[in-house]
Amino acid sequence: MNSLTPERITEELQSFQSRLARGVQALTEVGEIETGVSSRDPVYQEDKLVLYRYRPRVAEPHPVPLLIVYALVNRPYMMDLQEDRSMIRGLLDAGLDVYLIDWGYPDAADRRLTLVDYLQRYIGHCVDYLRERQRLEAINVLGVCQGGALSLCFAALQPEKIRNLVTMVTPVDFHTPDNLLTHLIRHVDVDLLVDTFGNPPGQLLNFAFLSLSPFRLAGQKYVEVMDILDDAPALKNFLRMEKWIFDSPDQAGEAFRQFAKDFFQHNKLVKGEVVIGDRRVDLHNVVMPVLNVYADQDHLVPPAASRALAECCGSRDYSELSFRGGHIGIYVSSRAQREIPPAIADWLLAR
Repeated sequence: MNSLTPERITEELQSFQSRLARGVQALTEVGEIETGVSSRDPVYQEDKLVLYRYRPRVAEPHPVPLLIVYALVNRPYMMDLQEDRSMIRGLLDAGLDVYLIDWGYPDAADRRLTLVDYLQRYIGHCVDYLRERQRLEAINVLGVCQGGALSLCFAALQPEKIRNLVTMVTPVDFHTPDNLLTHLIRHVDVDLLVDTFGNPPGQLLNFAFLSLSPFRLAGQKYVEVMDILDDAPALKNFLRMEKWIFDSPDQAGEAFRQFAKDFFQHNKLVKGEVVIGDRRVDLHNVVMPVLNVYADQDHLVPPAASRALAECCGSRDYSELSFRGGHIGIYVSSRAQREIPPAIADWLLAR
């Protein structure tokens, strides 16, 4: 066994200082952290929303467009983080015509926006734009995380406009025993939060997400980064992920109030009790083909929370795809790039 001598301690400290100095130099040279690497064009705008079309990467993309509805609480460039970690690029390479809703950054002018605005106006207008643009009765939709829950609501209210629905890491039953986020939100006075802030700050929500896995997300990774400080490409990859994690928009107050109370606190989606405007969301009306993709090590959306969809949707063509990984890994891991976009594309193209 090696003894911990003063000489050994001095050697380790000198090595650490040398690596730290190289890391500081690398940080000064890393340059701008680019995200969202695939070429795209804005095709529709409304308030702060921008609908983008990604430029096809095949000569003749499939004529039925795929609309990606991302969560409100994070920025959608996680789907297109870098060249070798891009879910969107994989879908484009598979021949799909891909569109994405960018919700932008809500401000004080948006605090009165409700789920009616997000579902019937924003998502509804984007769906109708694509239907008219392509001269189709229905389009394909990929709903991601919270965006998947919103997509399910839209599909239940207007099923005739959705040809196929893909949900990815989407919570349906918000009260599964292993749902840590629900356990946290259950104890929040949502009305007081919204009445105080107007728009709940993104930084506050981000702190809540990080607190669900504090050792890994707020400590361990910063220790491990010491091992890559002198590796410029690896360091840039790390900083891209950090940029996304802390790029959390504020939330439109009234929409947040309803989502937090109805979905997280009262679990109304799986019960069929969510009301949008004057209409009740009944998941039995989700009758189009459904592919439900979940991550089996997801700490934010446990598998059981997603798989509950099988028991409450009305589709006769329901499939599940389990990914061996976590909530973030399903977007950016190398295995996810090999497995998820081709599986989604094959499923859609077969229908």
